[in-house]
Amino acid sequence: MRISSRSLNGGRVLLRLAFALLLQLHACVAGLQQNAVPTIAATEDVAATTAVVHKCCGRDEIVVVNRCRSANETGFTPWTPEFSASHEDEPAAGQNTLPASSVSYKLATGFPNCKTRQQWLVYHYRGSGDRLVLYPSGKLRHYVLKHQHGNSEEQQQQNRDFIVDHERSFDYEQGFYCLDKVVDIDRPDMNAQVAVICTPQIPSPWTDADFVMRRIVNPVCHAIAMACLLLVAVVHFVLPQLRDLIGNMVTTLAGCMIVARIANIVRIFVEYNGPVSYLTADAFLYTSTLGSFFWLNAMGYYIWRTFKSRNVFLRITDGRKYCYYSLYVWGCTLTMGGMALFAHLILDSRDSNANRSYSSHPSTTTSIEGAIGWLGIAVIFVPVICTILVNLFFYISTKTVIKRMSTYGQIHHKMKYSFDMFSKLFAIMVIDLTLFIFSWTQYDSLFYVHVVFNPIQAALVLYVTVIRPKRVKFLLRKACCYERCILPCCRPKETDVQAGTEWGEEMMAFNTADY
Repeated sequence: MRISSRSLNGGRVLLRLAFALLLQLHACVAGLQQNAVPTIAATEDVAATTAVVHKCCGRDEIVVVNRCRSANETGFTPWTPEFSASHEDEPAAGQNTLPASSVSYKLATGFPNCKTRQQWLVYHYRGSGDRLVLYPSGKLRHYVLKHQHGNSEEQQQQNRDFIVDHERSFDYEQGFYCLDKVVDIDRPDMNAQVAVICTPQIPSPWTDADFVMRRIVNPVCHAIAMACLLLVAVVHFVLPQLRDLIGNMVTTLAGCMIVARIANIVRIFVEYNGPVSYLTADAFLYTSTLGSFFWLNAMGYYIWRTFKSRNVFLRITDGRKYCYYSLYVWGCTLTMGGMALFAHLILDSRDSNANRSYSSHPSTTTSIEGAIGWLGIAVIFVPVICTILVNLFFYISTKTVIKRMSTYGQIHHKMKYSFDMFSKLFAIMVIDLTLFIFSWTQYDSLFYVHVVFNPIQAALVLYVTVIRPKRVKFLLRKACCYERCILPCCRPKETDVQAGTEWGEEMMAFNTADY
């Protein structure tokens, strides 16, 4: 069968038309797919940016006396969410809010399913101690405020509901809270919100190393230091041979250190209890520290004056001289302490202390109400630095006089040991003061070093004043254990007897050595 050329040409034309139609259909399908992909992506983006806000009651209901009632029956408008205009990373939310129409959200009614957690009610109204902040992402933040504003006219004019400072805050994700409007029958004009939240899972503080160091280790170290210092004071107060002028000064110096540590322990546990308690503890801490340095200054002056004087046999008893030195020390201490309190309460401004961390945690910037400010601290520590400089002069001058002396009398021989004790106490107290000042910085490690050095300093004071001097060891063994002591190591030795005779106590050492 023959096929004509005309029919072949017609078939080719039909194939070309069909192929062209297929290409057009493929292009149309591809264009539709490309247009559909952005539409789907845009729909997914809108769904992702839409926040879910959980409402406790129904859409047209509010909370009245812990029950959900229709808003039409109560005469109040239904609750609409108020979103915060502040960013979530800010330490505290501001007063600016966003209208609900400017945020894409959807309401989900019903109470949260807390499962094993406990449900808790939090009320937010003017003057309350809680603040509820709803962010555009749907996250709810609960601020627990440290203080609340009063109802003074100035605060009402400023229209400030809460202060910015807060003690702590908790975040609740979607599904773990619900918000709604609450109406009080006794105060229908009060605009309040209620939140039913699932209590957050707060980690145990025992797993926080910083909490353990500040709340556990710090008081324990203070207790150890007080025990050592109390032993120093008791030894120099009980033994009659040590109740001379130097011994009374050491006793009073140890007492000032004990009071300072007691005040520091009180500061740890009354940090947020009240401004009066914290101010009292602060005043005792700084005043006792100032008094201890003044007593060290009086000791250095007495030793320096004894070596510089040609006639050391004065007709003034140690008791009268102690009274004179007490008038000097306590007069200067109370005067400077009173000036520091006056400067803090009257002259100091709150703005100058805004950057100072009063908290037991130096890395926090929240100030504690009642803590002595920078001006009061300057009034306290400027005399401390002056006494350090004067004591440095006493040390250098006395050291020079001792090197030039070729012969020693009994009093100078005794003062030489007292000067050695004074120089070591001076170095220990200056190091402790330096670490105490460094602990105010933002570095936690410096505070930890101060905490650890606190009992070490007290142990060094005990070693310098009680354990190291041979005379004190001899008197302790003579008064406490002597020859009938159960422990052989505590019985007096021949070297102890010889040490006692160096101080004019030969009569006490009779019949105690082998001749």
